[in-house]
Amino acid sequence: MGAIEVPADRLWGAQTERSRRYFAIGVPRFIWSRHVIRALGLLKKGAAQANQSLGQLSQDRAELIIRAADEVIAGTLDAEFPLVVFQTGSGTQSNMNANEVIANRANQLAGQPLGSHTPVHPNDHVNKGQSSNDGFPVVMHVAAAEGIVHRLVPAVTALRNTLDAKARASADVVMIGRTHLQDAVPVTLGQVIGGWVAQIDAALEDVQAALPDLYALALGATAVGTGLNAHPKFGATAAQFLAQDTGLPFRETSNHFAALSSHDAMAAASGALRTLASALMKMANDVRLYSSGPRAGIGELRIPENEPGSSIMPGKVNPTQSEALTMVAVQVFGNDAAVAFANTQGHFQLNVYKPVILDNVLESIDLLADGSRSFDQFCARGLEPNHDRIRRHLAESLMLVTALNPHIGYEKSAAIALAAHRQGTSLRDAAIASGHLTPEQFDAWIKPADMANPHKVKS
Repeated sequence: MGAIEVPADRLWGAQTERSRRYFAIGVPRFIWSRHVIRALGLLKKGAAQANQSLGQLSQDRAELIIRAADEVIAGTLDAEFPLVVFQTGSGTQSNMNANEVIANRANQLAGQPLGSHTPVHPNDHVNKGQSSNDGFPVVMHVAAAEGIVHRLVPAVTALRNTLDAKARASADVVMIGRTHLQDAVPVTLGQVIGGWVAQIDAALEDVQAALPDLYALALGATAVGTGLNAHPKFGATAAQFLAQDTGLPFRETSNHFAALSSHDAMAAASGALRTLASALMKMANDVRLYSSGPRAGIGELRIPENEPGSSIMPGKVNPTQSEALTMVAVQVFGNDAAVAFANTQGHFQLNVYKPVILDNVLESIDLLADGSRSFDQFCARGLEPNHDRIRRHLAESLMLVTALNPHIGYEKSAAIALAAHRQGTSLRDAAIASGHLTPEQFDAWIKPADMANPHKVKS
């Protein structure tokens, strides 16, 4: 392929440099994240530990590789990983980037010059027992699993707990329900917020249910799934070391061929992230609709006043946290579409859309984590009911007439509601004027709090 010059002060080698030059696509937005670099370091450390324990790598070489890999894991060598997502679909170039950086750094530690390939060679030693085809899927699973466990779940759980506390505090706040964007029978604010909490709980369960498949690693498959050039116990042993280093229950996959040619575990995780995004979008949209106005809209919720809402309208406050979180959801929907399509592109023994699958899943994880944390801190914690507005809307609602159905029937109840609406009178006045019930009966039958909790009343 001819000679290629590599910057003398860099740890990467020729293969990394070729990729950096020939795939300048999406720069700088798609430079690999810290999470991917950490996972590459964990992979190479676990592989060296396994190879040493299996007698495939000398102790001296293994220790040098482990020391260099620890620096990659810690983030001190991040500047040595310049490659972008849009490269080879197998992730070979990023795998070789890690091999070259770790080998060169290991040789530095041994007192040898960069590029010496001694005592540690990037292919023969750092990549021993691996192929990019099975190594990069390991990076995908490790980075995604760590992101879900350590970043996403804590952030969403914190938001969920804030909302749950709000639901409990608002259990007795009776408000008008709405269906089809029209007035409906009463609910409590606690029930409304509790519905958001239940959606988030269910979505989080789906996300966590995706983890066991992510814990299955392709190590030991090498190029096509047969395990050629790897010790027969390499996959299981390396997975054990990865589990120790991460504290997560990683294990060798039960089928290496499926692990290389498809990425169903990543697609399933992405689908669960999409469902979580849907739940968060529902909640965020409800918040901005309930807080709309505040005088010419619904205005039943008060949101925190974080920043000016307009460059021209003084005093305007907008539901910006809701807007940001719904945009996050839209991006996650798009990411999932990309992952779903990319996962269909496994041909024969390899899917060559690995980097774009990983990038989209990680972006979804980080966006949902950051979006949830921001919404929790700057909106959910400051949500408060506007009691006066809630009471006024409840008192003016015609759908309280529904409580009369069991007593005077649907037709007479409908006539009362229509009369009140057309004449501009209160529901109570229209009901009494109808002659179908007395004032005392109206007051006894129309009790919004009982309507919001009918089964509690009956029991």
